[in-house]
Amino acid sequence: MPRVVFTPSGLAADVPTGTTVLQAARDLGVDLDSVCGGRGICGRCQITFQPGSHPKWAIDADASALSAWSVTEDAYRNRRGLRDERRLGCCATVAADVVVDVPPESQVHRPIVRKSLDLTDVVLDPAITLCYLELPQAELGDAASMSDLVADAVQASFGRTVRSMELAALQAVHRAFAGQDRSATVAIRGDAVVAAWPGYHDRALGVAVDIGSTTIAGHLCDLVTGEVLASAGRMNPQIRFGEDLMSRVSYVMMNPGGAGQLTTVVREALDGLIAELCSAAGDEPARVLEVVLVGNPIMHHVVAGIDPTPLGQAPFTLATSAAVEVPAPALGLSCPQAAVYLAPCIAGHVGADTAAVILSEGPHRSPSLQLLVDVGTNAEIVLGDAERQFAASSPTGPAFEGAQLSCGQRATAGAIERVRIDRATLEPCVRVIGCDLWSDDPGFSEALDAAGIEVTGICGSGIIEVIAEMYLAGIIDQDGVIQGHLADRTPRLVAEGRTFSYVVHEAPANRLLITQNDVRAIQLAKAALRAGIELLMRHAGVTEVHDIRLAGAFGSHIDPLHALVLGLVPDCPVAQVRSVGNAAGAGAVRALLSVAARREMEAAVRQVVKIETATEPEFQAEFVAAMAFPHAVAPSPHLSTVVTLPERSATSTDRGRRRRRSEKEAS
Repeated sequence: MPRVVFTPSGLAADVPTGTTVLQAARDLGVDLDSVCGGRGICGRCQITFQPGSHPKWAIDADASALSAWSVTEDAYRNRRGLRDERRLGCCATVAADVVVDVPPESQVHRPIVRKSLDLTDVVLDPAITLCYLELPQAELGDAASMSDLVADAVQASFGRTVRSMELAALQAVHRAFAGQDRSATVAIRGDAVVAAWPGYHDRALGVAVDIGSTTIAGHLCDLVTGEVLASAGRMNPQIRFGEDLMSRVSYVMMNPGGAGQLTTVVREALDGLIAELCSAAGDEPARVLEVVLVGNPIMHHVVAGIDPTPLGQAPFTLATSAAVEVPAPALGLSCPQAAVYLAPCIAGHVGADTAAVILSEGPHRSPSLQLLVDVGTNAEIVLGDAERQFAASSPTGPAFEGAQLSCGQRATAGAIERVRIDRATLEPCVRVIGCDLWSDDPGFSEALDAAGIEVTGICGSGIIEVIAEMYLAGIIDQDGVIQGHLADRTPRLVAEGRTFSYVVHEAPANRLLITQNDVRAIQLAKAALRAGIELLMRHAGVTEVHDIRLAGAFGSHIDPLHALVLGLVPDCPVAQVRSVGNAAGAGAVRALLSVAARREMEAAVRQVVKIETATEPEFQAEFVAAMAFPHAVAPSPHLSTVVTLPERSATSTDRGRRRRRSEKEAS
């Protein structure tokens, strides 16, 4: 039977030939909407399919992997429109192994992109200046052209020199001053007029966007006042080409034209996001004059139309580490008069998003040591102060965000985001997105029913908490092994072959388990992150950091205590581990609102020492030690004052001794 894989969930199964994609989704529990019951009327079950090679799932799918277009689909396309790469899940049937993507708008539980923004002390210094001008009435015989008159008026009224005016700006200027009163507002960037509008206008729009590998978050700002007018986010559509960055680079390597596909879909998403932001503010994209983009190196290269494959293999060479400025139409954006500023990258795996985090949090301005951790599919780490800064990247994978876990899901209504486990009874208590009550509060079930919410899975912050709580309750030991002997104490522990699983939520239609494989996936992800941190601390010659900041969509929702219990970050007082929200987005907004901030960011990243974890000889040893909870070797004196940690077993102690002995021999 052919195999069908759904992204972004990663759910897969073998299905009989001829099964509709909608039916396969229903059988697997994939979140695919349908209101008309599969009659091809509502169009809610749209899926995306593009032929290509997907080595992650060992699938090579050509156009015949799904059935040919049906009469129903043609009718729907003629009636309401349907993009070429889209199919109706109720009509398309599976004919061979295939990978299909369920876009956000086709999901019942649409992803909630929760990237908060924290801005303080922003000094306005925008690249755009608005100038309202009143030109003298023209008389027959005047020799001065409109562009000359505008340049003279700008010089006379604002003391600025205008040296150039592109054709589009010249056309706008000529139209704007055509009225009887000859008054208009012009927008100036540097020494060039870039836009003009009849009459008086006091709003200039700019957009700052953080292009993450999983989510894209944008902010529409008034460049004159610095006000954030609208914020919005959406899933990165590139996820259908691979959940992690290396999978997408692999897709490009394996599929001719793959780079163009990735570029096209992310540019379309950016254009759509800008339109959404402008609509929310009651304006239009044509009024946007500045766009700032930040993202990891692969996103940076892909959106610029630069081949990302050199970043997928050593020595991970960037096309450029400098900032790039291009006209917005060159990137396919519907902002004809806007300029795009692509922020500078730091290294092959440390990108412009990290540069924006540095600008926002300011380790290069800090008298004391800061540790910045942007937790995501690919974690970026910065350690430094005003004297020196180090940066590295760790390939944590998508496990922290719920992907590839038995009950993991992205942050949507109904996802478990908080977990507590009673140390005596081993009974769990949970809180889900969309409901403020805990599961042991009176009225919890009624509140879910009233909101139309079902408990559907566990998102990233919930995953962190349930693993940490399982460790504190003794359900797993420091090596991550689920303790099956506790099954005598609680029915929550159930046998799964040769291992055991823990039941987090029990409902008639949905049983959520944390399996041994789930624990291992989190161990691998956290070990990669912690090993990267330990390497930076070695290079800095420090053993403690007392200012730890968690950034990013996921990092901003991690509970600091549970992060310390897992050993995601080094031991320190809990109060000194804090969330800084979407620091990359905040840095992008700063760069949007201030040219001086752009120059500061460019200067700061040139001073950063880049540490390549892939070539560090100590990485493997650090990784192995970091697999344990909280850590096989590093003590936890601060954490021990807040919670009672389980006793270390002999296996962990022996491993720590072996590591210290091997380090001594190596030295």
